Parts: sequence; C-alpha cells; structure tokens
Amino acid sequence: MIGELLSNMGHSTTAGFVGVSLIGVYFAWILYMAFYRIQQGKEEGHH
Repeated sequence: MIGELLSNMGHSTTAGFVGVSLIGVYFAWILYMAFYRIQQGKEEGHH
C-alpha cells in the first residue's frame, strides 16, 4: 500500500506530491505523539 502510494507520488503533479508528503508527515506526527503519550503514562505509574 505504501509502496503504491510512493510510486504514484512520483507520477503526480506538484500539488499531489506535496499532499502525499504532508500525509506522511502527519502520519509520523501521530505515531510520535502516540509513543510520547505511552511513555508519559509509564512514567506516571498505574493509578
């Protein structure tokens, strides 16, 4: 799925390229924040 997205990105317009790039950045940000929140929960301990 990701390979197809990247392949199609190479054939798209500039706007499409920017859009796919921003989707990738957004996805990376979501993953980063998820792991950050998990770490915060571990540091606070269980209630």
